[in-house]
Amino acid sequence: MTDNLRRLSAEGVAIWLDDLSRARLDSGNLQDLVREKEIVGVTTNPAIFQKAISGKDDYTAQIRDLAVRGVTVDEAIRMITTADVRDACDVLKPVFIKSDKVDGRVSIEVDPRLAHQTDPTVAEARQLWWLVDRRNLFIKIPATKAGLPAISTVIGEGISVNVTLIFSLERYREVMDAYLTGLEKAKAAGIDLATIESVASFFVSRVDTEIDARLDKIGSDEAKALRGKAGLANARLAYEAYEEVFGSDRWKALAEAGANPQRPLWASTGVKDPAYKDTLYVDDLVVTGTVNTMPEATLDAVADHGQIAGDAVHGTYDQSRAELAGLAGLGISYDEVVQQLEDEGVEKFEASWNDLLKSLQGELDRLRP
Repeated sequence: MTDNLRRLSAEGVAIWLDDLSRARLDSGNLQDLVREKEIVGVTTNPAIFQKAISGKDDYTAQIRDLAVRGVTVDEAIRMITTADVRDACDVLKPVFIKSDKVDGRVSIEVDPRLAHQTDPTVAEARQLWWLVDRRNLFIKIPATKAGLPAISTVIGEGISVNVTLIFSLERYREVMDAYLTGLEKAKAAGIDLATIESVASFFVSRVDTEIDARLDKIGSDEAKALRGKAGLANARLAYEAYEEVFGSDRWKALAEAGANPQRPLWASTGVKDPAYKDTLYVDDLVVTGTVNTMPEATLDAVADHGQIAGDAVHGTYDQSRAELAGLAGLGISYDEVVQQLEDEGVEKFEASWNDLLKSLQGELDRLRP
């Protein structure tokens, strides 16, 4: 059952788990996945932490200690989440070393309430980097307009970044520019560029979910023929943009100074529509030099019946452009969709964070002497 996962890794795709909890850490489950299922990284987000922590006994002892100390709920959530991420970094340290510090990474996101504020995002990134204190950490910063200068600033200080919530090709190019700008700042500051890593998380399934709903309202044969095409087309054209930027003279100058490319990461790879094969966003996005972060259900599906047939991206660019043009021909605005998805993504993470804060405040109140 791991042949497909080995084949995927051999094609140059780093397999990361899109989940983390103390139960995974304490039971040894994460270590088992690293050993048995090719997992070489972990991503987290506010929704994952909300699910992991709320109402779980695994955290009671730590919450009781925090309650006794009288800490605020914001401090408590940071102490809890950074503890899990630090432990996960330690589990993945052998992968970090074996991969020459490319993989073996664990991501933690800045407070989602700061998504539209540059300076507080930078301050939060610095605090998390210091607090977790592991070189195989990624700080996740959303690719909002306010996030772009924050990315450049923290990269320029030598902090490795996972840029998240990327939906549009235009924004993705801005993200890559922010990364290169940050590397140029780091170089000017005398920082060893080889110590800085980054990934850019391009979301896939959410694009299909939104566009398919619009196609269903249109209901024509042309609309039906485009269902399930937009997410892959968008991601494939993102890879084309990646090749262009990381083949430029600007990049080559940084690479000669020791810089690492910012790898595309396929996020939101769990299939939402049961009409589609459950391994769609893995099988059809195989291409070297990328990361695919999967929920465990998708990981198991790929292991069991994935169809890893080599490079599924090169040779698709013209068709991908035609598919996005077809949407425009039906009156579906690409720009409107991707902006809506970015706004909703920030709102959903903030809602999950607020739910977690409310739940944790209740536990602190209950356990406080």
